[in-house]
Amino acid sequence: MEILLPEIAKLVNGDIKGDQQKNIRGAAPFDHATDNDITFADSAKLVKKIGETKAGAVIVPRDVKEVSKNIVQVDNPKVAFAKVLNLFYPALKPEAGISQAAHIGKNLSCGKEVSIAPLAVIGDDVTIGNRVIINSCAVISDNVEIGDDTLIYPNVTILERCRIGSRVIIHAGSVIGSDGFGFAPDGEKYYKIPQTGIVQIDDDVEIGAGNTIDRATFGKTWICRGVKTDNLVQIAHNVTVGEDTVIVAQTGIAGSTTIGRHTAISGQVAIVGHITVGDNVQIAGKAGVTKSVASGEIVSGTPAIPHRLWLRVQNIIPKLPELKRELSGIKKRLKIIEEKQEKENG
Repeated sequence: MEILLPEIAKLVNGDIKGDQQKNIRGAAPFDHATDNDITFADSAKLVKKIGETKAGAVIVPRDVKEVSKNIVQVDNPKVAFAKVLNLFYPALKPEAGISQAAHIGKNLSCGKEVSIAPLAVIGDDVTIGNRVIINSCAVISDNVEIGDDTLIYPNVTILERCRIGSRVIIHAGSVIGSDGFGFAPDGEKYYKIPQTGIVQIDDDVEIGAGNTIDRATFGKTWICRGVKTDNLVQIAHNVTVGEDTVIVAQTGIAGSTTIGRHTAISGQVAIVGHITVGDNVQIAGKAGVTKSVASGEIVSGTPAIPHRLWLRVQNIIPKLPELKRELSGIKKRLKIIEEKQEKENG
């Protein structure tokens, strides 16, 4: 594939400075790009090094003016580069059609250009939209609904009655709609509480590999539009995850918790049940969130506290042995003074 630089600039809503006739044949990282490639520089450090890259063109922020390379000025270089990558390396799509080696249940409602691979299992009364891709060994249980342009990778399980939106990607090995962890103790045994609800995943969500998203006890576990989860994320029953929230690997969210919009949850975070995390919250890696967090907060640590306070605490911890020695010395001197005063006072 060979594309003129102005065509790329049009795709990313950018302005060119340099050779308008430059042909680009690929996209590559800053340090590995050749004269046939386009790359990007989204930090001041990389912008200063533009003269060192061998790339034929560089996508840069709009405030970068005069450099020695062909540049495309944009609002967000990283987003623009992602669009260019999709242009040069589009996702491979299987041919439309239902394999004879797939199991198809009764009353399937199937849209146009759907691909269902060998060994996929489709239950009864399933509704599948247009251009959906269901890979091998995926299981779609009874009464599931899937919207348009959704991609289901191998070994995904979507259990009964769950609803999946349009343009959703669910990576290999994820389970959508497993029973929530609900048991009633009587003092000796635990009795299972039936999980009667569903999981609803809205449009433009991407679920990483090996996720488990539990169905609600009643109602729905709700993954709202634009949410992105990394691999190995656990989301318990009746959780709501707000729009455009990002959840990094090995995070666990306990039942009936609400996560707000545009929140960023780092890796190995544990969030207890029945709390609310507000909009635009940032939670640092390995944090243990034990109480509700107000919108706009940045929290760290276990239990999670405001990040600035956590930084102060971390600064003190390495000094504790020294502080302990100093405190012991002060106690010894105080004891000597007290004993001296007692002798003087008779």
